[in-house]
Amino acid sequence: MTSTESLAGTVAIVTGAGRMRGTGHSIALALAREGCDLVLHGSGSSPDSWPQSERDAGWRGLDTVAEEVAALGRRSLIVTADLRDSAEVDAMVATAVAEFGRVDILINNAAAAKGADRTEIVNLADDVWQNVLAVKLDGAFHASRAVARHMIECGGGGRIVNISSGAGKNPQAKGAAYSVANAGLQMLGASLALELAPHGITVNTLCPGVIATSRIDDLVSSDAYADYLAASVPMNRAGTAEEVADAVVFLCGPGAAYITAQSINIDGGMISH
Repeated sequence: MTSTESLAGTVAIVTGAGRMRGTGHSIALALAREGCDLVLHGSGSSPDSWPQSERDAGWRGLDTVAEEVAALGRRSLIVTADLRDSAEVDAMVATAVAEFGRVDILINNAAAAKGADRTEIVNLADDVWQNVLAVKLDGAFHASRAVARHMIECGGGGRIVNISSGAGKNPQAKGAAYSVANAGLQMLGASLALELAPHGITVNTLCPGVIATSRIDDLVSSDAYADYLAASVPMNRAGTAEEVADAVVFLCGPGAAYITAQSINIDGGMISH
């Protein structure tokens, strides 16, 4: 993407920005190229829990992302917060405002790691179900509420973009918690958009399909991966994190000022309507 610095002078919070091959990482860099200063959020997870590919590459999480942002000529602030805890999220936003003086953009990107939630509902443990919804949906609620309060007080408008999933529109067997969390996120965004429109704040949700990040490594390694793409994705390929990031930049920029309350598929044609 060629930089036009269409977002020069703005400040964006990106949650879940610390994975090397994640959408949050790509979104943060795309926003930095357009002139944003960044608040880079992570959960503070131990490197021992990171994918082996990240450890082998010498990845240092948010520290590496911050260095990349600096190389693009933008400032960044690293924050760790448990998005499930509203007090920690409120403190994160307050810290961002204290550092940069404002928050213009919020990207709700964080999600619970894929794992024990991918099972039949009859075998799904309470704590696993609750954690998926708490990180994805409660976390976005806490962050959106805190940032919206700030934006309304400042009176200058703003942008909130949620990163959901096509799974929130098409139910998945052995993926109920993930599907429900993402469906809820889409409705949260639409409801919030209606409330914030009079304040010049837009709220939109992106619904990616198969995106080539570390979250689908198990799928890519399957013998059936090529057949799955051919059968499920009209464009017959996975999308990239950079393509998701480009859509985020558009929704945050001046060209999308009249777009709000939308759930936009970015999935190579998997869902058509």
